[in-house]
Amino acid sequence: MVLGVPLGELIVLAIAILIAGVFTGLLAGLLGIGGAAITVPVLFEFFGFIGVPDAVRMQLCVGTSLAVIVPVSLRSYFAHKAKSAMRDDILKLWTVPVVLGTICGAILAYFAPSSFFKLVFVLVGGGIALKLLLGGDKWQIGSELPGKAVTWAYGLFIGLASSLMGIAGGSLGTVYLTMFGQPIHVAIATSSGLGILIALPGMIGYMIAGWPQMNLLPPFSIGYVSLIGLVLFAPVSVLMTPVGAKLAHNMPKRKLEVAFALFLLCAALRFLASLAGLF
Repeated sequence: MVLGVPLGELIVLAIAILIAGVFTGLLAGLLGIGGAAITVPVLFEFFGFIGVPDAVRMQLCVGTSLAVIVPVSLRSYFAHKAKSAMRDDILKLWTVPVVLGTICGAILAYFAPSSFFKLVFVLVGGGIALKLLLGGDKWQIGSELPGKAVTWAYGLFIGLASSLMGIAGGSLGTVYLTMFGQPIHVAIATSSGLGILIALPGMIGYMIAGWPQMNLLPPFSIGYVSLIGLVLFAPVSVLMTPVGAKLAHNMPKRKLEVAFALFLLCAALRFLASLAGLF
């Protein structure tokens, strides 16, 4: 028994987390995202098995996911910067609003119930999945980006939504850029730079927000960040990120996008069922 859970069950879950870490790194490199849409659902099941109370379980998943994103995003950003034309002007414009949105999300983590985070994942994650399934890279509103005010405001939304879901914001950034005529590889490379803007302040914010709940959190946690989850996920994810970045420039991504979208829909439905009290 470890943490009150049979050793065999923990071994199975640890293997599942390591496998998810592989896909997290691949997705980070291939699609310019943090792969946290995989991290959060897997951690949700993991923390459920070890008996983390539902009142803090989702917040712990999100905070831990943001911590995992820190090294993964750095590796993804530099891997893409070495291979792609990156829109540094857009990243510069997004820096302040993305960080502000992330801080707002961390503040909400202090006050909001667990059900709120599940609902955000269902709505935003489900929306991203539908866009990938139905639109791929084909949806386009215009051939040029809107003015700076609109792009700045969208950066605020990226930071807030990403902080509440525990994602790196790459999928949200890529959707926006491709819908306004930016080439997909430029959009992916540019969006890969969002991760560190979101993950670092988000991780610190969730550590602080979860500090008053330490009596409900599992051992080796700092606020809403589990060091166990971080140690299992991060190394494998970081190692696989350059592989994904290399694949992004040498293969069509449509099949992987569809597979990722289907997984995201399943995760959204899982959280919807949890909200409804089904399981």
